[in-house]
Amino acid sequence: MQYLPRPITKAGSLMTLESEFILFHHHKSTCSQKVRLCLAEKRISWVGRFVDIAKEKNLSPEYLAINPNGVVPAILHQGRAVIESSVILEYLDEAFDQGTRMVPEDPIDRANMRAWMRFIDEVPSMAVRVPSYQLVLRKRFDSMSEDEYQQFIQKNPVRNEFFRRMGRDGFNKVEYGQSILRLEHTVQRMSTALQETTWLCSHHYGLADIALVPIFQRLKELDLVDLWQNEPRVVSWFDHAEARNSFATTFYPGARFFDEDIH
Repeated sequence: MQYLPRPITKAGSLMTLESEFILFHHHKSTCSQKVRLCLAEKRISWVGRFVDIAKEKNLSPEYLAINPNGVVPAILHQGRAVIESSVILEYLDEAFDQGTRMVPEDPIDRANMRAWMRFIDEVPSMAVRVPSYQLVLRKRFDSMSEDEYQQFIQKNPVRNEFFRRMGRDGFNKVEYGQSILRLEHTVQRMSTALQETTWLCSHHYGLADIALVPIFQRLKELDLVDLWQNEPRVVSWFDHAEARNSFATTFYPGARFFDEDIH
């Protein structure tokens, strides 16, 4: 299996040996994007290995040996694997002292951050997949026969239930509407939290913010910005997130949903 290198090469960035830190990712994956945001904030140099999901390289024996869930991202740090994007975020902040401190100092604020991380994984991260697949990604199944589609479902170890619910024709109106309601609930919860702090859990940009930024960027790309346009605190939050250097580093050409594919 060949993973083509895609390092971040902004001026002044440092590079390490491939054996030091490798990120297995997809340019347009929201979970990959949140890890790249954290890497940029922590000023961690890395070597990228693009996992071509369209060619099912995430389901190859080589990649499943690194991440048995068959999803991106995964990292190899000094030859040892860490999987699950939210786990990777916490690992990066614990393992590297450099760059931005991504976890609040106050124990209550840290507990609040962890509660947000669980909520983000369970609610908006799940919800944003519905419009993403419904509006764009479902088209990849059009050329599959029913047998090919069923085989594809069986090969996906942690997302087969999701694909069964979606079906080749997409989600029904009820499920699509429920996903939008979950995203609206997320926006309302954020607006309440942002009454007290600049960012979600404190006055410092942190892991909970990083976990949400790619979701909002995806919604923007899907022309769903109306979900938060009437919430000025959330508008300001996203504007400030977009202005950070890590945002431009993460969403390089080819990393947005409708960009031309790169390898």
